[in-house]
Amino acid sequence: MSSIFANRREAGRELATHLTHYAKRADVSVLALPRGGVPVAYEVARALGAPLDVLVVRKLGVPVQPELAMGAIASGDAFFLDERIVEYAGVGKDDLARVIERERAELERREKLYRGERPPLDVPGRIAIVVDDGMATGATMKAAAMSLRQAHPAKIVAALPVAPLDSEARVEEVVDEFVCVMRPLRYFGVGQFYIDFDQTSDAEVRELLDAAQKDV
Repeated sequence: MSSIFANRREAGRELATHLTHYAKRADVSVLALPRGGVPVAYEVARALGAPLDVLVVRKLGVPVQPELAMGAIASGDAFFLDERIVEYAGVGKDDLARVIERERAELERREKLYRGERPPLDVPGRIAIVVDDGMATGATMKAAAMSLRQAHPAKIVAALPVAPLDSEARVEEVVDEFVCVMRPLRYFGVGQFYIDFDQTSDAEVRELLDAAQKDV
C-alpha cells in the first residue's frame, strides 16, 4: 500500500479491504460524511454490497481560524463542543452563537439538497459504518456518532482512510469500532495524504448517491 492516495475513490477502495468482514451482510448501512466522505463511502458501499446514505455534519470553525474545529453539529440535533479549543481561541458566546446559527442553516440546506425526497436509511438495530475522507480533530466524527446513537444502531463503526496516530482515543467513547488504513506519526492535515484533494462538489455528491441507489 502506498503512503498516499491518488484520490478519494482510490482511498475508498483501499478502506473497503479493511472492512471485508461486513461484506454481503443484510444488516449493514454505510453513511458518508459529506462532502469529501461521499466518494470514499461510495466505493466502500459498492465493495460491501451495502446501501449508502449521507449523515450531514457541519464543523464549527473558530471565527478567526475557520479550519480549526471547536465542535460540530449533525443531523438529529447532535452537538459537540470542545471547550478547550473555545477557551484557547477566546471565542465569546455571541460569536459562538453566530457560528452555530450559520452552520445549522447550511446543514438543513445540504440535507434537502443531497437526499431530496428520499427518507434516511433505517438505522435501528443495524451496523452503521460512518465514512469520511480523513480525520483532524475528531469533532466531526464525534458529532456524527452522537447523532447516530439517538437512532439506536446495533453498532457504530468509524471508517477512515487516514487519521492521526491518537485518533482512535479521540472518538472511542462514541464509536464501537475504529477502522483506519493509515495512522502516520507526522500528520499535518488530511490533504497531505492525497494527490488529488480537490473539493467534492454538491453535484458529485448527488450523482454518487443516485448511483448507489442503483447499485444495491
